[in-house]
Amino acid sequence: MFKKSIFVSVLALLFVSGTSVAVVYANAHDKEDRVPGQYIVVLKDSVVDSDLVGDALVEKHKGQKLFTYNKAVKGFAAVLPDAEVVELKKDPRVLFVSEDRKVEIVARPSDVTVMAQSLPTGVNRINAENKLNKGAGVHVAVIDTGIDLKHQDLNANIAGGKNCSTGRSYTDGNGHGTHVAGTIAALKNDRGVVGVAPEAKLWSVRVLNNSGSGTWSSVICGVDFVTSKAPANGGPITVANMSLGGGGASDNACGKDNNDALHYAICRSRDAGVTYVVAAGNEGVDTALSVPAAYDDAVITVSALADSDGVAGGAGSATSYGADDTFASFSNFGSAVDIAAPGVKIYSTWKGGGYATLNGTSMATPHVAGAAALYIAAHPGATWTAVRDALVAAGEALGDGHTDPSGLHPEVLVRADTL
Repeated sequence: MFKKSIFVSVLALLFVSGTSVAVVYANAHDKEDRVPGQYIVVLKDSVVDSDLVGDALVEKHKGQKLFTYNKAVKGFAAVLPDAEVVELKKDPRVLFVSEDRKVEIVARPSDVTVMAQSLPTGVNRINAENKLNKGAGVHVAVIDTGIDLKHQDLNANIAGGKNCSTGRSYTDGNGHGTHVAGTIAALKNDRGVVGVAPEAKLWSVRVLNNSGSGTWSSVICGVDFVTSKAPANGGPITVANMSLGGGGASDNACGKDNNDALHYAICRSRDAGVTYVVAAGNEGVDTALSVPAAYDDAVITVSALADSDGVAGGAGSATSYGADDTFASFSNFGSAVDIAAPGVKIYSTWKGGGYATLNGTSMATPHVAGAAALYIAAHPGATWTAVRDALVAAGEALGDGHTDPSGLHPEVLVRADTL
């Protein structure tokens, strides 16, 4: 049970720009902030009962438990005296201990509207419209601020969820998660927008509160829930979208070498059959110092393209973040980036039954998560590497409809034509 209000470090700082909401990453030094006295304890696989052992260790070391993990990770998160952590690490049942990190997202909606259904430029740009394959039977988890459970463009596709944040519900009190969900699987109906995979099912995994605040421990709670619903555990979830990020680096060893509990959890969830699609980040820097984007051994990392007209060729008007069909100036880059997607002026669902326009790699990522759902619908049981490689192989190569004046983005643009 979440016992105290905590602030965390993630993905995006949102600000109002005209009638739209723009998304940019916080400064790197902000993302490096830790939560004082708060830790994530990963137990060895030999531990049979995580709850029992966790309770005993928390009591012994004068702590307060926040979460228990059983699937992606055996372990727990707790508030602990720093001096006790030194002794806790010596316990033979403990694999390693991570310091918890802060995550924060602040958002305001644009003027929300309800209208006859329109085709978002991003969905149009990747040619996901009018496909026979609509992602039926595939379940996608949105690990975010939750999803508006009553939104008429989403509610029929919501299969369930989990609240790892404050409050008692996994509905969205912020808007960000609802926006992400709409790009993935907004219904093909007579209103609002349509998603990349409009027949896919959605799981609302709320890891951030109404202010967009949480901790990596709350994010791991969400990953743990997704893993409990993964194919290896008899569940239906095969794709997870994480439009969030924070400071850190990858050891390319699933967090075992640098005691990274988030990396460790995602790798275990990956091995249970879940394909993770994550945002590259919006700082205009290399992804090497941003996680989960840097986890090249476990996730599909997505950068953002500036597209203003929904078609290839660069003939549209310039955007605030670059010319049409060029990479967005805010988008992170680097060897960990696998693929790009539209991430500027993305129109999608918003809390309260509305719609809003946002910018960021947050908005690019669900295009790829939706495309992953389309691929898995046609190739049930595909591994995450098979999904990644297929999306890259089907993508639009640099120079075939988009360009990169910066010279920093060799990655292809996701395309849904053949999925």
